[in-house]
Amino acid sequence: MVSLALFGQEKPRWLDDNYKEQQYPSHIYFTGFAYGEIPRDKSLQDVTQQMKTEAQADLSKKIRLQISSRSQSNIEAVTTNGRYNENESFLNQSLTVSNAEVVGMKTESYHDPKTNLVYAFAYVKKYELTSYFKSNLAMNIVQVEGLMHTAQDLEAGKEKAKARQQCEEAKLLFPKLRYAQDMLTAIDVNASSEDLQQAKIEALYNQLTQMQAQLTQNVYVYVESDEDLFGQKVDIVANKVKAALAVKGCSFVDNSGQADFLLRIRVTTRKSDSNNDLVFCYADTAIELYDNHKQKVVYSDEIAQKGGSNSQDKAGRKAMDEVVVKIAEKLKKWIE
Repeated sequence: MVSLALFGQEKPRWLDDNYKEQQYPSHIYFTGFAYGEIPRDKSLQDVTQQMKTEAQADLSKKIRLQISSRSQSNIEAVTTNGRYNENESFLNQSLTVSNAEVVGMKTESYHDPKTNLVYAFAYVKKYELTSYFKSNLAMNIVQVEGLMHTAQDLEAGKEKAKARQQCEEAKLLFPKLRYAQDMLTAIDVNASSEDLQQAKIEALYNQLTQMQAQLTQNVYVYVESDEDLFGQKVDIVANKVKAALAVKGCSFVDNSGQADFLLRIRVTTRKSDSNNDLVFCYADTAIELYDNHKQKVVYSDEIAQKGGSNSQDKAGRKAMDEVVVKIAEKLKKWIE
């Protein structure tokens, strides 16, 4: 943004309304204007900056009003075609973004020592905004396409957690695309669907929605286990937990970086007591479920499961078998 200080100069011609209408016509420019008196407790510099800010806000407000009125009708038309599921959200975010500084805006100010008033005038050419937002639209479309292409490659390599992250990043760009479209529509009521790249953005959004739905259908789990059956290393609990979770739609990978969840299982066995020909043992089990997508442990627990049989080994195995049911039930709400 360029600011021009006109202290000590003659009155600028933009103070005249007729001159402004002729030199800064509304079909070519967005303009904003503000003025105020300098109070005793404030400096000329502070009030000048305040008036500039108010003039810029006045200009931005005019743009926002056009976005609001035109976007609503555009959203209704788009909704009919099923383009977005979050149309109101896009509009609200567009209006929020438009509070930011308008690219290419120039601001001039003038202090009249006779009246002790400070004036500020902000203006920007519509064609400059049009050029900027067309480039901005194209740039963000390229970014979305790149993120989705990367997500497809990651999914093919079974790295679903990373693929989901790429999709989330792509989704965050759609409000920016919507804002650029709204700005172009506000600047030029005759902007064509080609100018707004509506077909391409619609196709990208539908593709993203389908990809995100596909990525949630199957869950990839990496299982790390350490099971001790009275000094013997086994995989009883891990194998049976995998079988139970497979029924729930889980798939298992050998690379932790490809997983949605990391499941850690630690089991030790100990003898409890005996009764006649029966021996009872405990499977002391610790489980921890780490969400790769959220980058944190989402569930952990310790379970002491008792089992009985005619030998210590069989009783330990029985306890391990029965602890699987509890583990699968506890993990179900986190992994499904």
